Amino acid sequence: MPKLCDIKFPSGCKTLPEGFWSSVDVWIKKPHVVNKRLCGAKETEGENVGREALKFLLDDSESSTKVLSFITGHVSETEEHEEPWCFSVRTIIPKVNRYGSKSHKEVILKDYSKQQVTFLPFEEDAGGQVCLKSGNIYQILLINQDCEEWVVELHLMAPDAWFSDGVAYPHPAWFSTDLLPKLARWASENKSSEFSSTLSLLPVEKYSATYQQLKGKYKALVKVWPEVTDPEKFVYEDVAIATYLLASPILLVLWAEERARKGLTARQTFVDLGCGNGLLVHILTNEGHSGKGIDVRKRKIWDMYGPQTVLEEKAITPSESFLFPGTDWLIGNHSDELTPSSYACRYFVLPCCFYDFYGKYQRRQCRKSQYREYIDFIAEVSHISGFQTDEDCLRIPSTKRVCLVGLSRNYQLPGEAEAERRRTDYIHARRLAPGVTGQRSAARNDGEGCCGSGEAHGSTWGSGFQPRERVETVRNCAALPRDIVDGVVQRVASSLLEMTDDGGEGATGDWNRGGSLSVGEAAGLLEPQTLQLLKKECGGLQTLLRNHHQVFRVEGGRVFIRDGRDPKPSRGDAKRKPVAPGALKTRPCWFYDHHPQRCPLQAEACAFAHGPDDLRPSGRPLKKIKSHVC
Repeated sequence: MPKLCDIKFPSGCKTLPEGFWSSVDVWIKKPHVVNKRLCGAKETEGENVGREALKFLLDDSESSTKVLSFITGHVSETEEHEEPWCFSVRTIIPKVNRYGSKSHKEVILKDYSKQQVTFLPFEEDAGGQVCLKSGNIYQILLINQDCEEWVVELHLMAPDAWFSDGVAYPHPAWFSTDLLPKLARWASENKSSEFSSTLSLLPVEKYSATYQQLKGKYKALVKVWPEVTDPEKFVYEDVAIATYLLASPILLVLWAEERARKGLTARQTFVDLGCGNGLLVHILTNEGHSGKGIDVRKRKIWDMYGPQTVLEEKAITPSESFLFPGTDWLIGNHSDELTPSSYACRYFVLPCCFYDFYGKYQRRQCRKSQYREYIDFIAEVSHISGFQTDEDCLRIPSTKRVCLVGLSRNYQLPGEAEAERRRTDYIHARRLAPGVTGQRSAARNDGEGCCGSGEAHGSTWGSGFQPRERVETVRNCAALPRDIVDGVVQRVASSLLEMTDDGGEGATGDWNRGGSLSVGEAAGLLEPQTLQLLKKECGGLQTLLRNHHQVFRVEGGRVFIRDGRDPKPSRGDAKRKPVAPGALKTRPCWFYDHHPQRCPLQAEACAFAHGPDDLRPSGRPLKKIKSHVC
């Protein structure tokens, strides 16, 4: 069998062979995590099949003998196969449909006895006619060499006949450079995710079609985006969220049945609490759903949507004014917690910042990640509020992608009074929880969002609640006077350079990178007045030092001088790209100007300017990107 490539596992790998099948399942069920031109795949499980059934599947044609020989590894006709193959079919779903009415499918045969899986690609037209792409058949095998070393191999049945379109059929070299290394890594790690698979509550093919339709319809907003946030992130993220709401078969069926039952023709209504830039409201409104968005602060882009997109600038406070009894759906996009108000209301929430009802969320279980624990807390709020809660994971450009959906209640309408008592008791208990300090406000996407169910009917549910200010105060040390910031940097750096080099974790040459200080020791170098100014900023001195990552490296609560030659960059440096030839250098190099031995890097290798002749400001003002600060 023609072998395309192979990868050896480290000796003593304890995750095999189970890890091999786990990695294969990722490639089968979620091919888009490797092949970025795919949206996903839809798999249909089949029954176990043997040699005769496989012959029938291949229509017993002349080429079927070659195919069968490739699959079985030249097992003779008289030799009995140890056990039947596990058979399934998957439909490949590309992000952009370039194939018209044809669909790309693959018959997948798993042979657990021989540790191999074979992929037989088919094309099926609208009339149901099927054509085997025999030139593109391939196989992945796990081989145990000498009972000690494991090797994963990829074989092509006919390398010379392989057809590549770059989407459903990648180039053979792609299997070597992308697929097989990923499979080997997944097989070695054999990690299970804490969260649901992406789009587990809806058919991926419907999601793909709707997403492409909406993306083409609203992508023009990227060119005219007036906010300081990244337009591609927010436009495409909100398109993805809107697609999720519109494409979900659960929601569509539920809404259709509700309209038929009540004799309504209008689509369901919604309110987006903490709507931020309002794009999600704009998309849902344009797609026929009546609703509005509320946020504590108006955004520049609101005026571009037109009067049909209803956006209100006001704070969301826990009172009767924010019950929304006539609303079908409440939406919290990148908000914190959400408790819908009426029995008939449903909700969609994408939790973001870690907040409780009365302050920052206090962790209770160290065995879980902070994000997993917080999602579980929001699910607990949903359950106490009386919802059957579903969890899903969106495909959006954000680290916070897990959403919760409340489609129905877990009690009947006559039990509303008892349910309200449970909600009230729960919120009272959260107020008295250990570590809860202070009140907080509500906004989303440039802030946070929340809407409590309340402690009792009235206008003072959250006594002492203080909404966020409309003018957002930026507290990341960027607003401090320049001379104070430069003085702090110079004082800490000088003290580090005066210390005896402690080995420096791999430094080379005679360039002095000094010693290290704890953040507390660095704070002791500063005047009390300076410390008071820093304490008013988020993170204080540590934030200032981290912001000056050109000069400092802050790890494990200690401060070091950064050495650009370090062969083992810290995690924050891993994403830094090499300096491109001719790149504009708009900031001076601190080391070139202040270090006794100047910068350890050559001018062409340093991202900062070595002297005024190397400083070439761009011909246009740099647009300041303000990050989402929670």
